[in-house]
Amino acid sequence: MKTDQMAENSQIVIRKYGDRRLYDTSGKCYVKLEDIKGMVRGGADVVVVDSRTGKDLTRVVLTQIIVEDSREKESGPPLQLLRQIVMASDRATHEFLTSYLNGALELFKGAKSVVSNPLDSVRRLVAGNAEIEELQHRVQELEARLAERERPRAHGRRS
Repeated sequence: MKTDQMAENSQIVIRKYGDRRLYDTSGKCYVKLEDIKGMVRGGADVVVVDSRTGKDLTRVVLTQIIVEDSREKESGPPLQLLRQIVMASDRATHEFLTSYLNGALELFKGAKSVVSNPLDSVRRLVAGNAEIEELQHRVQELEARLAERERPRAHGRRS
């Protein structure tokens, strides 16, 4: 798995073969579920397709990653959420739940970015103050230059 792939937000196509092997077409190497999990966590748009039929298997593979992750850590999505997902068999409920979860996840990402590095706000303020100070300094320099140019004219008028 290449880190430059994760930095870009371009689509990474993974081919899944009948023997359950996963091939990263852009990295030109075989990968594991753990690698795909890292790509997704790194912000990559990963798409998994069946190598023979071309069918999109992304949802299945991402669900498999969640299941494997839950087994290893004995954690995972809350049981109430899992029950709701299983119960959401009709289209309307499924669409509502999907919309609700997407909204909740966006809010979570926004809150996480603010909380994860609270010094960013301070740095922006300090950087803003430094820019203001720099601009004030430049204005003072320009005023001094203008004052110097005005002096010879004023002296020239007196003669």
